[in-house]
Amino acid sequence: MFRTQDLAVTRELVPGIVLEPLAWGERTSMGKFHLAKGAELPLHSHPHEQTGYMVSGHVTFIIDDEEFDTVPGDSWSIPGGVEHTVTVLEDTVIIEVFSPIREEYLPE
Repeated sequence: MFRTQDLAVTRELVPGIVLEPLAWGERTSMGKFHLAKGAELPLHSHPHEQTGYMVSGHVTFIIDDEEFDTVPGDSWSIPGGVEHTVTVLEDTVIIEVFSPIREEYLPE
């Protein structure tokens, strides 16, 4: 699969957190997340393994009760089923890959 940038498919998942689907295959999906300063992703878990890279910004992750201050260049992998939350301290851009595919994150 090859995909060109298409901002028309972006959507706000929760206030201040916008998803831009990038590419997907049979086993993985990748998205770019635009996070606005002050946004919060509530505590949640999902069956998907989540691997990410911070392009710009500053957030605090709490993953399985452990806090991580995250800045550009940092990366992570969160196993499926593990509770996590994010507090956005600066406008931030993150790229994340999910396995299996996050069907709900694909363009409609």
